[in-house]
Amino acid sequence: MAKAGSTFSVIGPDVTIRGDIEASVDLHVDGKVVGDIACASLVQGESSRIEGEVKAESARLSGEVAGTVEVRELVVLRSARIAGDVSYETLTIEQGASVDGRFAPLDNRSAIRGANDAADADTSDEERTLTLAG
Repeated sequence: MAKAGSTFSVIGPDVTIRGDIEASVDLHVDGKVVGDIACASLVQGESSRIEGEVKAESARLSGEVAGTVEVRELVVLRSARIAGDVSYETLTIEQGASVDGRFAPLDNRSAIRGANDAADADTSDEERTLTLAG
């Protein structure tokens, strides 16, 4: 969420952006982005589409994503459709959401890139949370 005094940017439903987006502020996407997104916090509208990699501290996804998702605090809402691998620290998925890809903790991204042996995965004591919302 936005910190006191900070701003956010909005990509409206009638906007298509072709190219990468880097934002030091929060970003709300209702349109279409063909390119990678890196921002502090991402909120994706139900009718939006992102074709590229998503990297953020936190994200609330409810539209379509075709690409990898790398977010510390991720919420995948029931209307979301993700086609790509997902790495996270904290993950909440509403019933009805669709993810066609693999899940891996953020500090274990090598597993998401196709490591063959799950036994080689990092077993750090850091807390990770998975929440399935009904």
